Amino acid sequence: MDRIEILGGHPLYGEIRIQGSKNSALPIIAATILHRGVCVLHNCPKIIDVRYMIQILIRIGCEAHWEADTLVIDASGLDSSDIPAEYAEKMRSSIMMLGSLLGRTKEASIPHPGGCVIGKRPIDLHISGLSRMGVDFRESKILEAKAQKITGCPVELPFPSVGATENLILAAVLAEGETRINGAAMEPEIFELCRFLKAMGADIQGEGSPEICIRGVKELHDVEYTIIPDRIVAGTYLCAAAATKGQVRLLNPPKGQLNALLTIMRQMGAVCRQEDGTVVVDATEGTHGVALVETQPYPGFPTDMQSQLMAALAVADGKSTIREMIFEDRFKAVDGLVKMGAHIQINGKEAVIEGVSGLAGTTVQAEELRGGAALVIAGLCAQGMTYIENRVFIDRGYEDICRDLKKLGGNIHSRDS
Repeated sequence: MDRIEILGGHPLYGEIRIQGSKNSALPIIAATILHRGVCVLHNCPKIIDVRYMIQILIRIGCEAHWEADTLVIDASGLDSSDIPAEYAEKMRSSIMMLGSLLGRTKEASIPHPGGCVIGKRPIDLHISGLSRMGVDFRESKILEAKAQKITGCPVELPFPSVGATENLILAAVLAEGETRINGAAMEPEIFELCRFLKAMGADIQGEGSPEICIRGVKELHDVEYTIIPDRIVAGTYLCAAAATKGQVRLLNPPKGQLNALLTIMRQMGAVCRQEDGTVVVDATEGTHGVALVETQPYPGFPTDMQSQLMAALAVADGKSTIREMIFEDRFKAVDGLVKMGAHIQINGKEAVIEGVSGLAGTTVQAEELRGGAALVIAGLCAQGMTYIENRVFIDRGYEDICRDLKKLGGNIHSRDS
C-alpha cells in the first residue's frame, strides 16, 4: 500500500511556494464546459482530484492536456451528459458537473458523488435550488436531471453551502433571465469561480457577498486564467511550522485568506508577520493552547483546517477546545493522533485537547484528505518513525506534500507498494 514515512523531531525552517487551489480549480474546470471552445488554466494543481476531473471531461467528449503546470481544455466536442461512475464515485467535486452540464446541455446523469467520508454532506440544497430554475430530478443510484429550459429566478439558501452556490451559479450563466442567490457562500473559491466566468463573458454581480446576481448570456468566449494559491495547503504548512517549533515563510500566500488562522496562531503564541507580499510564522519559542476554536463558513475558521490545527494544538502547552460546526463527523484524525500519544477527548461536536510534551512515531491510517495531512504534521514533530498508510487520500489535495516539506527540512518520503 502507498504510504508516507517520516522521521520526526526536525523543526521546519525555510520558504515555500504554494500550489494552485484545489477548491478553486475543480469548480473552474467544471465551468469550462459551459463554453464551446478553449480555456487555459495556469497554476492548476496536479492532484488526484484534478486528474479525475480531466478524465470525466475526456469521457464526455472534451479534450484536455497539460503544458507544464497549465491545463488546456477544449470543450467544443462535448457529446455526452453522462458522468462515468468510476470517477464520480471517487470525488465529491464531480457534483459540480451537474450545474455546468445543465447549463450547456439541459440534462445531466451523475452517480452520487464520493470523496472523503466526513459526514452526510447531502445535496438537497443543490436539488431544491435547481428545481426552482426549471430542472426536473429523478433519483436512484444515479441522479438524473433534465430541463426544457433553465430559467433564472430568486433562490434562497438556508445555509451558505459552497457546493450549492457553485452549482446554481454554473446553471445560471447561460440561463434565460436573472438568477439572484440569497444566502450565498462567501468563500474565496466562489469569488474566483465568478471571476473566471466573468473573464469568459458571464454577467455576474455581487461575488464575495451573500447575494449574487447572475444575468444569463447567450454564449461565452475563450479565456486564459490563473488559479489562486491554495489557502488550505498554505495553512497546513503553517500548522506544521507551529507543531515542530519552526519558522516558515510562504512566498505566495493567498491574499487576505489566512486571517482566521493567523489570528489563532497569534493566540497560540506564534509570531506572525506579513511582509513584502509574504507571510511568516515563527513558533521557535513554542506555542500554547487556545480556549475555543469554532469552524465557521468563510471568513470564519475553515473546517478544512480543523484537523491540521488539532495536530498543532496536540503538542502545544495547555488545554484547547475545537468545536466543529460544519460537518457532524470530522474528527477522523483523532484515533491516529491518540495512537501517537495525543490526549484528545471527543464530546459530540467538541474535541478537548490537552497538550503533551511530545508524540511517538507509529503506523497510522489516513481516512480522509485533511485528517491525513494532520497525521503528517504529527509525524513531523513525533520522535521516531511514523508510517502513514493510504497516502492516496492526501494526494487528493496536495500536489506533493513530501517534496514541499523536504524543502523545509522535513525528513519525509513517499513509498509505493
